[in-house]
Amino acid sequence: MLKRHRWAVVGAAVAGLVLPVTTPGAATAQEAVDTTKPDLPDVPVVESTTGSYVVVMADDPLLADLAQDDLGTADAEAAADGIVASHDEVLAEEGISADERIQSFTVAANGFAATLTYDQAVKLSSNPKVAMVLPDELQQPHTDASGEYLGLAVRGGAWDTGLTGEGVIVGVIDSGIWPEHPSFADDGTFPPAPDLAEELVDGTPSSSCDFGNTAHNVNDAPFTCNNKLIGARQVLTTYRAVVGADPDEFDSARDDDGHGTHTASTAAGNADVEAEIAGKDFGEISGIAPRAQVIAYKGLGNLGGFSSDLAAAIDQAVADGVDVINYSVGGGPGLVGADTISFLFAADAGVFVATSAGNSGDQPFTIGGPADLPWVTTVAASTQERFFRGTITLSNGDEPELPRRGGFFAFLRWLHEYRTWQRSISVEFGSSVTPGTDGSVDLVDAANAALPGKTGSDLCLAGTLDPAKVTGKVVLCRRGGNGRVAKSQTVYDAGGVGMILYNTSDSDNLFTDNFWVPTVHTDLTEGEAVKAYIAANADPQARIHKTGKETEIDYDPSITIFSSRGPNPSSEDIIKPDITAPGLQILAGNSPFPDPDQVPGELFQAIAGTSMSSPHVAGLFALLKQAHPDWTPAMAKSAMMTTANPNVRDNDRVSLADPFDTGSGHVRPGRVARANSMFNPGVVYDTGFGDYLSFLCSAADFCFAPPVPAKDLNYPSIAMSQVAGAETVTRTITSVADRTLTWRAQVEAPAGYAVTVEPSSATLAPGESLTFTVTAANTGTGAIDEWAFGALTWTARGGYAARSPIAVQGTLFGAPGEVVGAGADGSVTFDVGFGYTGSYSAAPHGLSPNTPHVGEVAQDVDQTPFTEDDGAGLVAVPVAVTGTALARWEMFSDNPNVDIDLYLVDPNGDLIAQSTSGGTAEQIDVLLPADGEYTLFIHGWAVGDTPFAYQLDQWLVPLAAGTGNLTVTAAPTAGNIGDVAQVTASWTGAAAGRSLGAVSHTGPDGLLGLTVVAVDN
Repeated sequence: MLKRHRWAVVGAAVAGLVLPVTTPGAATAQEAVDTTKPDLPDVPVVESTTGSYVVVMADDPLLADLAQDDLGTADAEAAADGIVASHDEVLAEEGISADERIQSFTVAANGFAATLTYDQAVKLSSNPKVAMVLPDELQQPHTDASGEYLGLAVRGGAWDTGLTGEGVIVGVIDSGIWPEHPSFADDGTFPPAPDLAEELVDGTPSSSCDFGNTAHNVNDAPFTCNNKLIGARQVLTTYRAVVGADPDEFDSARDDDGHGTHTASTAAGNADVEAEIAGKDFGEISGIAPRAQVIAYKGLGNLGGFSSDLAAAIDQAVADGVDVINYSVGGGPGLVGADTISFLFAADAGVFVATSAGNSGDQPFTIGGPADLPWVTTVAASTQERFFRGTITLSNGDEPELPRRGGFFAFLRWLHEYRTWQRSISVEFGSSVTPGTDGSVDLVDAANAALPGKTGSDLCLAGTLDPAKVTGKVVLCRRGGNGRVAKSQTVYDAGGVGMILYNTSDSDNLFTDNFWVPTVHTDLTEGEAVKAYIAANADPQARIHKTGKETEIDYDPSITIFSSRGPNPSSEDIIKPDITAPGLQILAGNSPFPDPDQVPGELFQAIAGTSMSSPHVAGLFALLKQAHPDWTPAMAKSAMMTTANPNVRDNDRVSLADPFDTGSGHVRPGRVARANSMFNPGVVYDTGFGDYLSFLCSAADFCFAPPVPAKDLNYPSIAMSQVAGAETVTRTITSVADRTLTWRAQVEAPAGYAVTVEPSSATLAPGESLTFTVTAANTGTGAIDEWAFGALTWTARGGYAARSPIAVQGTLFGAPGEVVGAGADGSVTFDVGFGYTGSYSAAPHGLSPNTPHVGEVAQDVDQTPFTEDDGAGLVAVPVAVTGTALARWEMFSDNPNVDIDLYLVDPNGDLIAQSTSGGTAEQIDVLLPADGEYTLFIHGWAVGDTPFAYQLDQWLVPLAAGTGNLTVTAAPTAGNIGDVAQVTASWTGAAAGRSLGAVSHTGPDGLLGLTVVAVDN
């Protein structure tokens, strides 16, 4: 029997308002959340904007009980058939036709996509066989010399020692692949391709080499996969059902964008492939793992990709036996979704996953999903040393000709004209991979070239340029308003023959897209100089030179301006991104039939994005998989992170970036046999499925096993948010060295903090582990509500140095949100931490006994509260609130067929809180409510034919201190910044049942927060 209870930890309940009190450490009286809550907590159903929903089943997928290698057995296929049958059964139980099911996934996630009405989705979510119903959201792609730059080709490097990805399969989930590309040609030396099933894991027929649908697009030529490109599948079942296929698309695995071909060739393209753009030879390029075999999964259409299709692609990739997945795709942050769950089980199966951080930088909290997950490796984008140079020569008219007659005075006049002309020449530096113009041509500022009746602008927006002013000229365009390539198309459409594109700052990056016209991209300073030059000269001209030789920059590596930054919006105690890799001007493959707004006919492109940096790490994972086939994904990630180069500049190209920009730093593979390479890191931080489940339990704040705080996840980086006084976290390192070594901790303390490691040294034999603690204590100078950065490095003889970044954020005060005690008489003791120096007082409030309200609620016919059909399905309970510190309402039921929800309306008639978890496991808390008449509504979302007899538990903890039987028997009267003290709350004569009280915390400037005291008697 598959284990339904495992899904309890990935369900997230809305439990009203959360008390804004933080925890400085492990409170001695803090307990796990109430274990009487039902077996399948669920998220409220959000209406899909696409009409498609993802239904995640309560039962586990195949990977919960089977190893990846066992997925092709007859027993596994039978189990998969049974899972698919269960999907149709649950639809039938809710009166929904099985025809609405679009596709199923069975391997890395158990669920299906279906076209449903909102009411049907809500109804399905109440079925006890369903864990959650999620909107099927569209996600987007995150849009050479890298091998040499990363040191793979040097003596003793990976390629030099035979680590090229041989025997490793890389799965690329993206926009498809151009199969005839030379980066995927089979030279006859690759291992035989494994047999791939000619159906998807849910039994749907699907070619493992899906090309040749000429009926939809005549350019979709048939292609037979080989021993390099061993498979290519289109996994767009939902997309095709909901959106369809545009005429320019290939209704097959063939790439109609170029994004997927670029990422695949970056990760695992062949070695020594001749690259050419617009007739210019750019030399030879190579993928990071050139001997790895590739399977492409087309999960993106013109508008992006549905999460159900992407989850199905992950499902299929694991079933096909891939070792590594590159996922340059993303959407909004969130810990629970079809693809995030699939990646969790894929990691448990041993599949390494690299994903892009996102292109929403350079502001904080811009990390998207699934980049926010701890079980994938999140890659930021940075520069590399190689730079494609573009050159412009500006001149005021044609060079004056030397006179053939006229004598000495004519020569003097010519010399004066020549010197004047020569002084007008300037050479501007930028970036380009395009051809040049045919000599010098007229130059115009787009701001002066608007169509009649149009307001002048140099943004070069579509349809704004006057052909009469632009034809035959180079046009100066400014960034913003539309895409870079779109600007060149505007110039092209108006008859222009070239473009100078300039940034709006000097800290932005310089891009080398395939433009429609010869183009040089410059910084703001150069752009403004060109603008001034045009304004100052009567006959401005420009020549864009054909792309010159590659040059080197002296500010590498530096983080790109577009790369998304942390802190992690889903969990600030997990540093994201994890690492950075080259993501600017990356020369790799392309589709000759890209999107209609892109330049056609080119097999190569040099583009930018975290989409481009992620496959670098995927390729490096392939090399690690070859070198260490027994390593877990967490070990591989750790090895890469702890050996990274932390010296990365910010996008201003001067100051140092921090871990929220780059993670552990720039990936640095190193020489294979040398200590402190990613192949020989000495120690690793390993993490497994159970750890991730406990993390989810903590992050979702609703589960059935004691959660592990995110900051204690055994992660290769260390983050401590909201530290008041001091914080202690736990980590474990495991030796992967080939001999016994003594390891010693070296600390770079974040500014304003003292950091101690216990124990600070240990001797480990190969395979032995050390569990240690790291304590960060505010020394009195740590900034409040700001992050400070440092590092912990474990060193050993021979050059080993496994480095983990440390990020610490101070807060003014910290205390647990709730502590639990028991008995008629008793006490609880908990820690409080001080981020300030000054007075402090703790005061008791309550205890308040439970004052339950009992009654009956019927089925709401339309399952929507506050409508005319509510009837007896919505019960109003008036509550008078006066002088209250904390108001709490709870309702629990073990009946799996009943789902009751709670809604709270304030005295003004506004809905201020709700609890709508799956089943009946509801709780609403309101801190310091205003006095007045409130109404608590009990909603019969799923009751059935017989009204449900409920008990609503409620507590109103008094605001006045010292008026009940709770006392504070020990507490400090003042604190110093960095102090951690203890508070003891005691009680006598607690009422039978469950009582609630609170301890208020007050500082020099007023109330700091409340700690709820829950007493069971």
